[in-house]
Amino acid sequence: MEESNNYGHQHPLLLILNQDQLIHNQSGVTHCSRCGEEVSVPCFCCVEHCGFYLHKACADAPLELNHPFHPHHPLVLLQEPPSSYTGCVCDFCDKTCQKFIYHCSCELDFHIKCALFTFNVAKNNLKELDHVSLQHPLISTGNGDEELEDVSKCFGCREPLAKYTQFSPDCRFNLLEKCAKLPFKLNHNCHHKHPLTLQFNSERLSCKICQVTRRRGFVYGCSPCKFVVHIECVSESLDLVVEDKRHRHPFTLLLRGSSFICNACGTEGSYASYICCTYNIMVHKKCTSLPRIIKSKWHDHRLFLQYFLRIEDFRVLDCIICHDEVNTEHGSYYCSKCTVIFHVKCVMKDKDSYEIVENEDEESPDESVSSITKVLERNDAGEATVIEHFKHNHYLILSDRVGEYDDKCCGGCLLPIVALFYYCTLCDFFLHKVCVELPKVKHVWHHRCRPPLVLISNEVFECVQCLWLSNAFAYKCEECETRTCFRCIIALTPGACTCLGHKHPLLFYPKYIGRCVACGKDGIKGLFRYKDCDFSLDHKCFSLPITSQYKNDQHLLSLAYGDDNSYSESHFCDVCEESRDPNLWFYNCATCDTSAHINCVLSEYPFLKLGSIFKLREEVHEHPLTVVKKIYYYPNCGKCGKPCFDLAFDALQPRIIRSKWHDHRLFLQYFLRIEDFRVLDCIIFHDEVNTEHSSYYCSKCPVIFHMECVMKYKDSYAIVENEDEESPDESVSSITKVLERNDA
Repeated sequence: MEESNNYGHQHPLLLILNQDQLIHNQSGVTHCSRCGEEVSVPCFCCVEHCGFYLHKACADAPLELNHPFHPHHPLVLLQEPPSSYTGCVCDFCDKTCQKFIYHCSCELDFHIKCALFTFNVAKNNLKELDHVSLQHPLISTGNGDEELEDVSKCFGCREPLAKYTQFSPDCRFNLLEKCAKLPFKLNHNCHHKHPLTLQFNSERLSCKICQVTRRRGFVYGCSPCKFVVHIECVSESLDLVVEDKRHRHPFTLLLRGSSFICNACGTEGSYASYICCTYNIMVHKKCTSLPRIIKSKWHDHRLFLQYFLRIEDFRVLDCIICHDEVNTEHGSYYCSKCTVIFHVKCVMKDKDSYEIVENEDEESPDESVSSITKVLERNDAGEATVIEHFKHNHYLILSDRVGEYDDKCCGGCLLPIVALFYYCTLCDFFLHKVCVELPKVKHVWHHRCRPPLVLISNEVFECVQCLWLSNAFAYKCEECETRTCFRCIIALTPGACTCLGHKHPLLFYPKYIGRCVACGKDGIKGLFRYKDCDFSLDHKCFSLPITSQYKNDQHLLSLAYGDDNSYSESHFCDVCEESRDPNLWFYNCATCDTSAHINCVLSEYPFLKLGSIFKLREEVHEHPLTVVKKIYYYPNCGKCGKPCFDLAFDALQPRIIRSKWHDHRLFLQYFLRIEDFRVLDCIIFHDEVNTEHSSYYCSKCPVIFHMECVMKYKDSYAIVENEDEESPDESVSSITKVLERNDA
């Protein structure tokens, strides 16, 4: 044990070479002040015992490291990651960097120990690595049995560690022994111009043989030619012939020095290509095993791989995903039922976005699940005119009498009836034809979970896409329990869409950032647009209701754009009476000549249906709540304390009660017909009852009560749990026996 210089520390330091001395000086588990790892000998500790420890290797680390694997710039030692970083990850071990790092301006970052370890590998200083233990691939498990266990992958070549002897993961260096002994330079017939050197892939170039880009790990490369190949691609021998059941004919290896365009995926390849003489195609090795049939989240039907397509079979040759034209001379995936087509590279980019269909004759379960449980009648055109739907107990009838029901709303999307619809003759229930035909399960490209989404209704939720609170039809993920509203599902369905106020079809660009013409918001990521003009639309504005009912207007309001009226006083909202930007979209009634902001018409909860039941987290409220419209007492909100002037969540009200205010049972109803009542005044406080809101009524007498009035005092009513059981009070009569009755 000897004293050393203090390496920037305010107290003198002691060099500890023995583990027993380290234990004697420690008060517990301690960590190196530079690399942040647990301290091991040799190391320095503070003579004043202030808790400062430093590995000797970290203390001796040079301020600049000229690393053979990165010859262009030196790696500079920094006390912490650059301030411009939001996070820093080591380019060798792929773990977070928080303290001292080696950094290069080309965005290479390493832990101190990782930089020094790879430096010794590059210099072939294997003696310097003696302190890092080697481990046999037979890893001892918790049961005491020795078995092959793939605990991780090699940092150098990304192969599983369980295959070969490796530097122990316990020392944080997941590196196969063979990767520590790789030659620094080699000549290879895939690149004759210059020798290839072992290096970090600092420019993030893709491998010229397998076309895969890796940020981490070693590559053999030629910097002047921008040429890199993975270690395993250089070392493994290429198959002379590849046979795969997904392709009817064998592929034969063709070695060539020049580049080629793969006939399968349409991207460039070099050195090693595989040819099919029957089809006269040349492909990458990875493309020899492309699946012939897949089921993708981007489309409802199966997609088939085809190498040559006839242009006349497709109305549009643009890829559904990237919207760029598909070259029919290259491979592509297409739908045999719809005229849609995909680039191979687009549809196969994300492994979690598709499934391989092995059996062509087997029907996909997702394609056969319809919301219509039974078709009772069809018209001459084959349309289902009388159906049974899984969301309603009675049969539904198809109708085109839209104008007769413009005051009704669809039970699926909660929007006014403005298109073909189904209705129930026994109750006040309507569904647009589009809502009826929704599948029970659906895959969508914008949701990351692998299982399909399931159609739900009558659940209050916040849409994960548009953030509206709603209880309309929606699709729910059973895995992460998020919900996406039906309007967003329709809007984000891939394909060209027509839109109000624009003559061109619009396509959705998920990564495009710009300004929405409807709401005026800028910097929105993900917009509908037509690439040859300046028109962009946010998906939330794209899915706005074309018509909407406002409580103070007897007509339906229509969504409008581009107010041509130059008279400045006309650019006001008739609801809030504030000024209105004439260049933004608004709602308008042409008959009454009224205009209003979109938010003023839709209000805060346009997609909530009165009477819906909602469950909050138990810590918020333990009982189910009902969506109600508060109009009488305006009670204070239990959360913010402010009065509830509009929609609110109320504790679930009993459906049947016995009240001291009336002799018969009272029934809860959310909508009542005015013609069923002679007088609409509440029996208790004599104010008129709005039949559009919740109320209690007697089925025997034409009497009606405000819900707030009859439920005001808990001692004034009793809940009837069993509807069929006769109330004892109703059967107690003063007449003990009736001996005769007249004709009346």
